[in-house]
Parts: sequence; C-alpha cells; structure tokens
Amino acid sequence: MDAQLDSLKLDSNGLIPAIVQDADNGQILMMAWMNRAALDKTIETGTVHTYSRSRGRLAQKGESSGHLQHVVRILTDCDRDVILIQAKQDVAACHEGYRSCFYRQYQPEKGDWKIIAEKVFDPGKVYHK
Repeated sequence: MDAQLDSLKLDSNGLIPAIVQDADNGQILMMAWMNRAALDKTIETGTVHTYSRSRGRLAQKGESSGHLQHVVRILTDCDRDVILIQAKQDVAACHEGYRSCFYRQYQPEKGDWKIIAEKVFDPGKVYHK
C-alpha cells in the first residue's frame, strides 16, 4: 500500500508490536501484534486490525463484540520497531469486560495482582460462549 511502511522493522515472523492508546485521555488500551496485511487493512478501513497469533489470521478488533477502535493517528518509535495507534474506543478493549486490558496492578508487598478497574460490560452477554 504505502512504500513508507516498508521502513518498519518487522520481526522474523513478519510481526510488529502495536500498542493502542485512547486518543482522548492517553490510557493504554491494549497491545497486539500486526503484520503488514493488518497494518494495510487498518489504514484502509480506519479501524484497528491485528494479526491473531492464536487464530493464525487477520482479525478486526471488536469483530465479535462490536467494540471497534477508530484510528486517529498511527505513530512509530525512533527504531521503527513498535507501532502506537491512538484511537477512539467503542465501549471497551478488553474481552474480559474492562475498558483497558491493563486492569491489574502488581502489589509487591503481597506478591499478587489487584484488579484496579471496574468492568464496563458483561463478557458472557457479549460473546455468548
């Protein structure tokens, strides 16, 4: 699609880490992997597409839940080996019902993880599994 995208440094599997950040408040919503096809599809549609390593295929973020991520801008770091996508999130990014996938905070004094966010939807009602 765009020859400038060729300057990105994909790993040996043809993937690049992609961090998705809320364009309005700066909250990190998720981290995923993209291949060139996912990046091209993201640019083409204006919604985030990733490469699902577990499914072995391209996936639109929110294809099951309807919770799409609408791209505002795409940035890369100084080494061009990470993508940062600033997006407007519909409802939530996390399949477990939280707005962000980063809802657990490590507590070294207890040696465990504490949930620090509230669920914004019930995954059982959205995913019907």
